[in-house]
Amino acid sequence: MIILAATPIGNLGDASRRLIEALATIEVIAAEDTRTASHLIQALKIDAHPRLVALHDHNERERSAELVELARDTDVLVLSDAGMPTVSDPGYHLVQAAIAAGVRVTALPGPSAVLTALALSGLPTDRFAFEGFLPRKPGERRTRLAALAAEQRTLIFFESPNRLADSLAALAEAFGADRPVVVARELTKLHEEVRRGTAAELAAWAAGGVRGEIVIVTGGAGEVAASLDGGVAGVLALTASGMRLRDAAAEVAAATGLGRRELYEAALRARAPRNAAGAQSPRP
Repeated sequence: MIILAATPIGNLGDASRRLIEALATIEVIAAEDTRTASHLIQALKIDAHPRLVALHDHNERERSAELVELARDTDVLVLSDAGMPTVSDPGYHLVQAAIAAGVRVTALPGPSAVLTALALSGLPTDRFAFEGFLPRKPGERRTRLAALAAEQRTLIFFESPNRLADSLAALAEAFGADRPVVVARELTKLHEEVRRGTAAELAAWAAGGVRGEIVIVTGGAGEVAASLDGGVAGVLALTASGMRLRDAAAEVAAATGLGRRELYEAALRARAPRNAAGAQSPRP
């Protein structure tokens, strides 16, 4: 069978007994980075020398068929560098191939940066959505956030430390400066930090430079009135990137279910103070 195994996200003590047993006995390991897998085996003081097969973003589609055939006769353990395979890590295409071929897939549960950050955030946990990494390009990032501005569920993102400040600033622009945000850094490690505040406050904090593995958790838009505010913020974020107001309202309406005319008129009102102060009014 194919066995997806969660590995520690920072603290070696989080390695489960089932993971240790699997590492000690399974002869074929598909790893995101074979060097990281070797270091994990050594760090856990396991006397084993499995066959290590590289399975990463650049070769997963080609390698999956081979691993599925291997899994017909022996167990294949799948590891990402940290956390659960397939969650913003390789493994998804392998699982698809295994299911299509009738090969059993199971998992060894364990550490998860997504759920750990959510639990520590203090934000609602009854309904949430994981959005992975935000786009690298500013325009694409603004578009993604604008589409999410009225989402009522708690949202979870991964982000690299060098893009954190820009992403938080874009989030404040799209969701509103007062949207509650939590940045969880270096989870389970010695220098673990969970910083809570508004989107604007954390954008200002991150501008000074932040290191480590990062998870961002944001509060949802809340009730209908708050959702409209979030939708308007999304419309304004799109117009700031050059989109016509009517087109921005239509795009956010399609993504959120809010009324296009309602969004358009609310965005016009929101821009009125700026335009009244002498700024040139953009084309509608």
